[in-house]
Amino acid sequence: MDSDTPTFKHFQLRHQLKNRIRILTPVLKNDPERGYIFEILLKKRPEITGVRSVFAIGSVAIEFDSSRLPRKNLLILLDAVLGNIAQKKPTLKKDRKRRFEGPVQDIDLAVEGMSCASCALLIEMVLNRDERVKTASVNFATQTVNVQGQLSKNDVVEQIEKLGYSALLVDTLSQRKRLIEKEQQRIDAARRRFVWAGLLTVPVVGVAMTMKVSRWMHWLQFLLTTPVVFGAGSQFFGKAYRLAKQRAANMDTLIALGVGSAYGYSVPSLIRRRGHVYFEAAAAIITFVLLGRFLEERAKGKAGEAIRRLVDLQPQTATLLRDGLEVVVDVDEVVVGDVVLVRPGERIPTDGKVVFGLSTVDESMVTGESMPVVKTVGNGVIGGCVNGNGVLQVETTAVGMDTVLAGIVHMVDQAQAAKLPIQKQVDKISAVFVPSVMAVSGATFAGWLLVGAPFSVAFGNAITVLLIACPCALGLATPAAIMVGTGQAAKKGVYIRNGESLEVASKLNAIVFDKTGTITEGKPRVSEIVNLSGFDDLKLVRLAASAEYGSEHFLGKAIVEFAKEKSLELQECSYFYSETGQGIRAEVDSYKLLLGNQHWLSSQNIDISRLEPAADRIAGQGKTPVYMAINDEAAALFAVADNPRLEAAASIQRLHRLGIRTLMVTGDTEKTAYYIADRVGITDVVANARPEEKLQIIQQLQTEGFLVGMIGDGINDAPALAAANVGFAIGSGTDVAIESADLTLVQGDISKVTETIELSAFTIRVIKQNLFWAFGYNTIAIPVAALGKLNPMIASAAMALSSVSVIVNSLRLNK
Repeated sequence: MDSDTPTFKHFQLRHQLKNRIRILTPVLKNDPERGYIFEILLKKRPEITGVRSVFAIGSVAIEFDSSRLPRKNLLILLDAVLGNIAQKKPTLKKDRKRRFEGPVQDIDLAVEGMSCASCALLIEMVLNRDERVKTASVNFATQTVNVQGQLSKNDVVEQIEKLGYSALLVDTLSQRKRLIEKEQQRIDAARRRFVWAGLLTVPVVGVAMTMKVSRWMHWLQFLLTTPVVFGAGSQFFGKAYRLAKQRAANMDTLIALGVGSAYGYSVPSLIRRRGHVYFEAAAAIITFVLLGRFLEERAKGKAGEAIRRLVDLQPQTATLLRDGLEVVVDVDEVVVGDVVLVRPGERIPTDGKVVFGLSTVDESMVTGESMPVVKTVGNGVIGGCVNGNGVLQVETTAVGMDTVLAGIVHMVDQAQAAKLPIQKQVDKISAVFVPSVMAVSGATFAGWLLVGAPFSVAFGNAITVLLIACPCALGLATPAAIMVGTGQAAKKGVYIRNGESLEVASKLNAIVFDKTGTITEGKPRVSEIVNLSGFDDLKLVRLAASAEYGSEHFLGKAIVEFAKEKSLELQECSYFYSETGQGIRAEVDSYKLLLGNQHWLSSQNIDISRLEPAADRIAGQGKTPVYMAINDEAAALFAVADNPRLEAAASIQRLHRLGIRTLMVTGDTEKTAYYIADRVGITDVVANARPEEKLQIIQQLQTEGFLVGMIGDGINDAPALAAANVGFAIGSGTDVAIESADLTLVQGDISKVTETIELSAFTIRVIKQNLFWAFGYNTIAIPVAALGKLNPMIASAAMALSSVSVIVNSLRLNK
């Protein structure tokens, strides 16, 4: 590095032009998670027009509008943001299977051809055996696979296809939409297979029920059964064969063995004209299984309604403006920098910023705000939102899976694909289930022969054991309920990042609230200025706002907004430092400025005694005092008012009725904190709390035996959100807070916390009911079949209906 290259605490400036810089930073090197957060934080600022990152070498290129954001201010902002990210603790609460050096790739694919939950378990087991795979998770309910590791997407596809399944890309919402449309085709195909098999099976079973059957009637059974077995049932034999080559087995293996044995035994008996025939069993087994899978596909389609609604928000086409001409293209062909035309009433195709036009946009799908938002030149817009009455020209800033809507869909996908702790035990049982059933079937056959039973009886009972066993119900018990439960949460505006939090939320018995932006609306306004400096109010506000311009804190933003309302032109900040949860130190126009809370100024040896009477009065009114010092002298006090959310008091009362302890832990003054807490019904209050103290309070509650939920919205809440058993982030809060939390309250409505806890409890109850049915069914059915108390047709029908019952029970969550 050249000796004159500026070096900041968290990065080195390596290349600079008027509107473009490149930095090198160790903070992001080989850490895609932090890099992702960093990019989001930068892209939120309208003055930054582009961010390109190569995390493996810690390189970031940034394009910006130097007329709106001076380069010096940008560098100070970058140092502050990188510092906050460097302090952020890992948020993933999963067990690490292997340790990897270097970047890990996150791969999402759709999988076609999975016929039951044991298929998903098989794919997952095979992928996890690969040393390059960190974690692999396959969800039968959503027909998706997520792989984290050091292998390419093609490698994953190849491994899946070796097992006889198809892997398809889901890199964009359009691809996802096409897969959803295929879902209806799968349902239609499943219906056709069942109807066709059923029409041929009915006469076969009818013949078997006739008391006296002539030999030519057996030949009729053979002619009708053969197309059922090798036509409609060919899928079972094909998969069983491919799995056998991999030395693996699943439910298709059991069906293929049962049907193949019945049909294979019957054909020689028919030709030799002696012995029993089982054509009706072979045909009925295939038909009942196909009925079960048709009903299962249809039920799964209903369970995935939440994802379908989200994906449908993105339009499939976009109108590009190229050389003055309008060109309609597929939305996947749009690239960053393209300008798209959005007419009145159309959905915005992708994220961008307005470069021409004036209109209102309905952003309720993301913000929950029912009132449309006015959009003009320079304003950002979100793909999927509906344009109002004006015409907009929008320059694209994000496409594909980088858009806000795609991020929401991915978050719901992750939650639906997650495995709860209870599921891990089920997986262990399922892994040995199929081999165990095959062993029991063999033992049944041998046992009946040993007690002197005819071969046909022993053979029929062995087949029945194969058919009555149902790992499908066992494997579907948890994912089906999670799929519906997380979908319901998404409809309510609660996006769950991991399934584990859905289970833990039902057990929470303590909730810790931040104040500003959580219990309060997060829309602070400067209501009063106490000025002890020699400057007039406008000069004072200009200095304060110029210093706070790089801050992510709500109170700092309130001062900046106040300056904008006064039409004040901000000045360049030559130095900026942020102490999370305390305040800032800055230099503007050669003035050394300090802004923050009482503790911050006192720690900098500032005498604030002259401001304390006014601060006490302001705090007693429920407003937050923000202290300001100029050149190491107490200069002013800003009173920032932020009202409690309308639903806060009722929400906290509901939590108390559930027996949950509530606490408010805030960095605000004691008087302000107690004033707000009293209005919403919280009695336990900790004021003047620094970020590390919030973390300590969470840990202390946990050592006392509490399962703790934390609700916050700021960077200073991130450590506590990550440490809590379940972290709830306010959707309008900082991205670091959202990344640290397990759940995001998109609309900021804290009443959804109670609804989420109740939904969590209901989901866990449904899961336990599903598991009870699945375990109970197999515990009872397999011994009954081994004792010869069932025939193969009844066994196959019961097996098919057991899976359907689990999904139908899970669908109760939609009510």
